[in-house]
Amino acid sequence: MAAFVVLLLGVTGCAASSERPEPGVLTVGVREPAGLLPADLRDQTGRMIVGALWTPLVDYDAATGTTTLRAAEAVSSTDQMTWEVKLRNGNQFHDGTPVTAKSYVDTWRTVAAERWTGSVALTEVLRAKEISAPDEHTLRIVLDRPFGQVPAVLAAPALLPLPASVLASRDWAGFAVNPVGNGPFRLAGPWQPNSGGRLLRVGEAAGNVREIQLRVGDSVAQYAQVRAGSLDLATEVPGARHEAMHQDFADRHAMWPLPEVSYLAFPMSDKRFEDAAARHAFAMALDRAALAAGPLANQVDPAAALLPPGIAPGERSATCRPCTHDQAAAKSLLGQVAFTGPVTLYFGAAQEQWAQPLAEQLRTALALEVTARPRGDQAPQPSDAPFLLTYAPSTASPHELLTALAKTTGLPDEGFAQLLAAADAAATAAESGQRYRLVENHLLRDLPLAPLWSGHGHAVWTPRVHQVIATPLRGIELASISL
Repeated sequence: MAAFVVLLLGVTGCAASSERPEPGVLTVGVREPAGLLPADLRDQTGRMIVGALWTPLVDYDAATGTTTLRAAEAVSSTDQMTWEVKLRNGNQFHDGTPVTAKSYVDTWRTVAAERWTGSVALTEVLRAKEISAPDEHTLRIVLDRPFGQVPAVLAAPALLPLPASVLASRDWAGFAVNPVGNGPFRLAGPWQPNSGGRLLRVGEAAGNVREIQLRVGDSVAQYAQVRAGSLDLATEVPGARHEAMHQDFADRHAMWPLPEVSYLAFPMSDKRFEDAAARHAFAMALDRAALAAGPLANQVDPAAALLPPGIAPGERSATCRPCTHDQAAAKSLLGQVAFTGPVTLYFGAAQEQWAQPLAEQLRTALALEVTARPRGDQAPQPSDAPFLLTYAPSTASPHELLTALAKTTGLPDEGFAQLLAAADAAATAAESGQRYRLVENHLLRDLPLAPLWSGHGHAVWTPRVHQVIATPLRGIELASISL
């Protein structure tokens, strides 16, 4: 599988603007972020901004298993249970205080204790028995089992260090609008809701962009502003402009996978779904492409596997049959188990726009009475009816998503556990990729849930913008852009 990194250079022109661009200043259109606390990020705007404000220990590409050292000078282990991370000298927070090994230890303890969104990276994926700082440049991590995915976890935004000042004050709300990181840019002042903020480059780092003006606005308006040249970069493209994007910005647009994936989960307690044929019938009755182009407004990619592209290791060796729309096969499979309706399909608030059309597809394709019904976001997952599940992994490791899916559906049997342990303990990236695919195939065979689609991001830019790179966990790499 090719690495999911987009590198595109703008070389052609567009409509001229009467507003003369300011040298060294990049203007970027964004959506209002939910917050800028690294361990509690909930949207791609927040991930992108935090990616400019902080430098992670490493970068990790799940598709190739490649680790690139950043704030870390070395990451090593002799047995995959005890890991040592050596920090580079001279790394500082924007308030001038040093980033030490203790900064990470104290931050990680706080993240786990606060149970922020990204805390699963520590509590459910890393599962360390001990995290310590033998000296100011060394982190020691002792795990409860062999786990070769530690570099993937170290790249997670939740593990970015926080300065001692906020760890002492615990003013998380204040920090979320005026964060202090250790990255190539700093925030010039508190984030202004519904307006934006300014990022200023720190030191003499490479790149000719000295300031980034982040402007909150409507994606339709921002798309038009980039076409007119009054905005340099728009980080979202509305569904109505998805097709036009390829003509309006032929070589000045990017698409990349997001860490967001949706499934249709089946209740094993409902006797009608005990036979895998019924579950496969529901999966194959769905026309994912029609839903993606319709109610989902071209913001997703129909699933071709259980694992989404942003965290998928290596190439799949076989087609995902339950990901394929085949209405005739679906009806035939359902007929083999004498399935009867009615069926209630539960969905959450964020899934409302596509839950009803999906239920209608099942109703038509399978000749069943299927009703979509909302459930409260705090309500437990139904145990007696199918439900829609959307998961946003906090790390690039397949371990996180595979474990979460099995736990959600109550499937983790001995075979699954053995396959997952072997994948976790694999000695090389190539071996781990092959073994995680075996775990995926195990779930696809039993199909406790059907893959639907994964999200993708879009960006368009003017001819003065170059070196636009996007990665799954952080989106647009603002620090890499040149003018």
